[in-house]
Amino acid sequence: MTERLKMAAVGGGVIGGGWIARFLLSGHDVAVFDPHPDARRIIGDVIAGAERAWHRLFDQPLPPRGTLTFHDGLEAAVAGADWVQESVPETLEIKHAVLSAIAGAAPAHALIGSSTSGFKPSDLHAGIAKPARVFVAHPFNPVYLLPLVELVAGPANDDGILEDAERVLARVGMKGLKVRAEIDAHIADRLLEAVWREGLWLVNDGIATTAEIDDAIRYGFGLRWAQMGLFETYRIAGGEAGMTHFIEQFGPALKWPWTKLMDVPELTPELAAEIGRQSDEQSGLHDLRTLERIRDDNLVGFLRVLRENDWGAGQSVAEMSETLRGVVDDAPRADTTPLRLHEVTVPQSWLDYNGHMTEHRYLQVMGDATDAFLAHVGMDAGYRAAGRSVYTVETHIRHLDEVAGDARLAVETLVLGADAKRLRLFHRILDGERVVATGEHMLMHVDTAAGRASPFDAPLSDRIAALAARHSAEPLPDGAGGAIRAIARAPAAAEARG
Repeated sequence: MTERLKMAAVGGGVIGGGWIARFLLSGHDVAVFDPHPDARRIIGDVIAGAERAWHRLFDQPLPPRGTLTFHDGLEAAVAGADWVQESVPETLEIKHAVLSAIAGAAPAHALIGSSTSGFKPSDLHAGIAKPARVFVAHPFNPVYLLPLVELVAGPANDDGILEDAERVLARVGMKGLKVRAEIDAHIADRLLEAVWREGLWLVNDGIATTAEIDDAIRYGFGLRWAQMGLFETYRIAGGEAGMTHFIEQFGPALKWPWTKLMDVPELTPELAAEIGRQSDEQSGLHDLRTLERIRDDNLVGFLRVLRENDWGAGQSVAEMSETLRGVVDDAPRADTTPLRLHEVTVPQSWLDYNGHMTEHRYLQVMGDATDAFLAHVGMDAGYRAAGRSVYTVETHIRHLDEVAGDARLAVETLVLGADAKRLRLFHRILDGERVVATGEHMLMHVDTAAGRASPFDAPLSDRIAALAARHSAEPLPDGAGGAIRAIARAPAAAEARG
């Protein structure tokens, strides 16, 4: 059984709300303390946006959501917590007061992360009587989608605390990046600060507008950075000679007066107003919530591609997918009849010229449901690596109703029969309560090295047999054993006379 953790969040704004959403959707309980009068509404909006994004990111049922509670006092919120995340304003005095209160009230085993984007652990520890469990856990917005968390410890921290934090973060789909030494702004924000400074100068000097600067990033190097980062991008730019050649060729340019990174333009009211005007003009077609949805949908698309290529942040998504599958398998609904192991939100790219989900996507949904079933009974990567797998030898699909974009589809699966080498599955695709398609599939177990059919290995065969026996009590579903209705063939054309 996967242990459900108790998380506590102190501060529920943009960052704190993102933490809360990620914890909840991963199946963990969250206790919140935030004295803001609109905290419940703000956090609720973030959770709704996060759930929408996760339904698009993960093609499977999400685990039962954790329990969310709000508390009038900090002490009540952190009582019994395994992890406490502080996300209060970036003011050292406020953080000292809040973290000191957390450290005094939280259990001795609790991990206490600060979302600070700039302060070092030593800065935080200076105002805390019990600093040993307090460390930097700096995330990136939106926290519920971006997996990175910069982890930084100081001399006052317990040994191994960052390793403990990494293990917990992995359970909610996040990648802990341990920063080797304390430094202001850690790693990522130092890089962002450099770009931000140069961008401010370009606007200040009238070289470019905010929209033009953003276009330079999103149409150009930003696409490379999202999947390759900085140094690997330049490694490729060095060609076959590699990074050494790149440095030899472009290194001297670093001494040219290209940037003003050591200076900051004076942020006068006039410059601030001009940046605000340009930014509003650039994004004025959309309100904030629409921009957030556009951002999330694009991030989901990037992450899905990276997952398919087993690359970068996509690896964190793939690992989280397996974690979620394990949580769902532990939940009571995993043993329902029929099984419900696969869900998917229909992207716009799946629609045909009629505005409905195109036909081959029905097969994809059913194929993914079959994969989810096989994982459920134990056919994992290790099983396949041993030279055992299944091949589909026959499929019959009925398209019963239209499916629109953004529909949330669920698949019900029944085992209609199984013997030593064969498995007969029946899938029913539902859009809400509507059955939109059914599919019947015959699978053959194979020895991939020998290239021939072979019996299922135990305990896989035992699990399949148990499900087949349980599902046999169900009525034969409509459409099972069917075939395409015959249409009388046209008479053969008479042979032309010579």
